[in-house]
Amino acid sequence: MSTEGAPARGRRRGGGREARRARAAAGTTAQAYIKRKIPYYEILNEEGLALIEHNADTILEEIGIDFRDDAEALVLWRNAGADVQGERVRFPRGLCRKLVTDSAPAIFTQHARDPQKSVLIGGDNTVMVPAYGPPFVHDLDKGRRYATIEDFQNFVKLAYMSKSLHHSGGTVCEPVDLPVNKRHFDMVYAHMRYSDKPFMGSVTAPERAEDTVAMAKILFGDDFIDPATGQEKTVVVNLINANSPMTYDETMLGAAKVYARANQGCIISPFILAGAMSPVTVAGTAAQILAEALAGMAFVQLVRPGAPVVFGTFASSISMQSGAPTFGSPEPTQVMYIAASLARRLGVPFRSGGGLCASKLPDAQAAYEAANTLQSAAMAGVNFMLHTAGWLEGGLAMGYEKFMMDADQASMLGVLLGGIDLSENGQALDALREVGPGNHFLGCSHTQANFQSAFWRSEISDNNSFEQWQSEGSLDAAQRANERWKSALNSYEPPAIDIAVDEALLEYIKVRKAAFPDANY
Repeated sequence: MSTEGAPARGRRRGGGREARRARAAAGTTAQAYIKRKIPYYEILNEEGLALIEHNADTILEEIGIDFRDDAEALVLWRNAGADVQGERVRFPRGLCRKLVTDSAPAIFTQHARDPQKSVLIGGDNTVMVPAYGPPFVHDLDKGRRYATIEDFQNFVKLAYMSKSLHHSGGTVCEPVDLPVNKRHFDMVYAHMRYSDKPFMGSVTAPERAEDTVAMAKILFGDDFIDPATGQEKTVVVNLINANSPMTYDETMLGAAKVYARANQGCIISPFILAGAMSPVTVAGTAAQILAEALAGMAFVQLVRPGAPVVFGTFASSISMQSGAPTFGSPEPTQVMYIAASLARRLGVPFRSGGGLCASKLPDAQAAYEAANTLQSAAMAGVNFMLHTAGWLEGGLAMGYEKFMMDADQASMLGVLLGGIDLSENGQALDALREVGPGNHFLGCSHTQANFQSAFWRSEISDNNSFEQWQSEGSLDAAQRANERWKSALNSYEPPAIDIAVDEALLEYIKVRKAAFPDANY
């Protein structure tokens, strides 16, 4: 039964499920990020990975990458020894790899306004990040509609309150009620004011990237410069998409240069819908992704050696019948496993997604497609998991209920990636000795000491009897998630901020907005 546009049904209040959840949550603290303690899933052996790397170098050497409408980029490549013909750049075999391995950091810190929430990106660390870019939002009460700045602020608040999301994200939705050329001010400010977790900057024009850096300097003040190195701290990371196939445009190049020169992170991400923007085969797509990512990451190193980069990829496929994007299918998962292995071999952090789905509602399709992509990303070894929560409709919509459901699953992945407790308590020999054959463990000392933290518990799923579920309103998962996001926003309290800093940010925004007219481009 469709629930679009339908209000959540009433249910009995008071004790029951909510009280149990409150007790279970008492005393728990959120981790700043996940420290992985389980192996990676490798889908190709050494021979297969070496073949992909060889083919990527062949693409770079023989076919090349277009760097469009950016004369400075072409000069940088020519000076580095590349063959530049018009806007097409061809690279001596191994040049891009050497530029990356010589100076790009394998792991870096993105500093948060609250230092306890700073994240390590790379290595054995996983950072869960909300979805990025949808122009629409969806909830059970109002259905699908264009996103507003209020929606944007709501999702920043929900991410701030989530114990399983480690990052505020970037364009969590596109606030179409604001002018295109000025909305970045309100978006960046929302991340800075309504959360104290790390966040992403604007990339839709170089001057908007410059505004992000200027606002970050105001927010961090004297702490923007690392006293140990004298260099800028990395306080924002930024999504730089290749215009696949094999093209970088002036917008992305301009933003990348601004951020690289300020020592801010660049997530270099080929955006692939296989069959349209790459070959229909896994191996061909993987080679193209590596070639595009290598060229972009190497470019950042030309701009500023040592600037942090992340090997990113968004790879899905299209339906060969309709041309529509598909999600949760096996081939993009295979591509992601390969790309993650290639990033580790290259020695840079890896970004991919997320809770992806094509469903228009927070329904069974949304759940199983998102579960497929979330768990595959976790097993692949994704360091920066963009699109963890909220993604609906192939990325066209940010779902309130879907956000809560995905965040719940991200919490589960945190436990999975945390590995096995092999301490004395984890081995539980005392429990086995106390209980012995033929008895049960419910009342033993070990169970009593561990029952509150023994197993991961969903905040959305219902595991009660039919009668109890019925007495509490007979709600499905989406309706329970509807209650959860409303309750969270009702209880939201903003993180503290220095009044002078907040006033300086607002003054900067006021002056900059007054400096040029509104425009929707």
